Amino acid sequence: MQDMQKKRLPLRRRAYAAAMIALMGAAVILTCALTVFFIGYVLSKGLPNITWELLSTSPSYLKETVGILPDIRNTLVIVLATLVIVLPFGVGAAVYLNEYAENRRLVSLIEYAAETLSGIPSIIYGLVGMLVFQQFLGMQTSLLCGALTLAIMNLPTILRNTQESLKTVPQAYREGAFGLGAGKWRTIRTVVLPGCVDGIITGCILAVGRILGESAALLFTAGFAHALNGCLGLMSSGATLTVALYVYAKEQGEFGVAFAIAAILMVMTVLMDLAAVLVGRFFEKRRNA
Repeated sequence: MQDMQKKRLPLRRRAYAAAMIALMGAAVILTCALTVFFIGYVLSKGLPNITWELLSTSPSYLKETVGILPDIRNTLVIVLATLVIVLPFGVGAAVYLNEYAENRRLVSLIEYAAETLSGIPSIIYGLVGMLVFQQFLGMQTSLLCGALTLAIMNLPTILRNTQESLKTVPQAYREGAFGLGAGKWRTIRTVVLPGCVDGIITGCILAVGRILGESAALLFTAGFAHALNGCLGLMSSGATLTVALYVYAKEQGEFGVAFAIAAILMVMTVLMDLAAVLVGRFFEKRRNA
């Protein structure tokens, strides 16, 4: 009786393992199939509608032409403005929490708050940005208001990525710099930050990907204007590519233009992810060399 139970047990385990492997394989195939279908569908619908006229002109209701040049420009401006605002705060806060802060309970509390902020829906950020920056501070609907909102939204991402990158720098590097007579800030500036720059850059690129795909927060803060503004136009209202996609698809029914914008955004997002991988590998090889 005991011999039969011993023979059955391995058989059950093998059947259970085979069933789990089959289920995981099916999940992988389903995920890959959905991803390929989604990307292929958007590109097949969008790429035929992308023309030079669409990319190089502004929309004109009198001439009945559609162009997304202002939207592309506004997207680039708001990405640059957001990074200029969020990088000093995010990297600086991460350096302080990891290198200077001695109260670990406070550090844990701030980390928990950052993780909580990263999970808040973006439309809530847009509502808060509208109430704080526009109504309380008296700012108008503008790209700057949208950039400030996106900076707050992406601050937890930069903070947590930089923190994790700082933790990968061996403590022996810091001790060696201290042994050579370097001060705290000089050690951080010349040893710690160069040793984790790959993670910081990767976090920035991933934040750019999130900025490119954001629309809900910008609907409340940046506005819907499709006009080219002077200089950077930070104080003027402007629609990014994601906001323009919403307007053309939902308000105007221009689904061809909407799919073209979706294809452009998808290509830009793929390029950002690829850039994150390549930059991470480059700095990792340079650090290990």
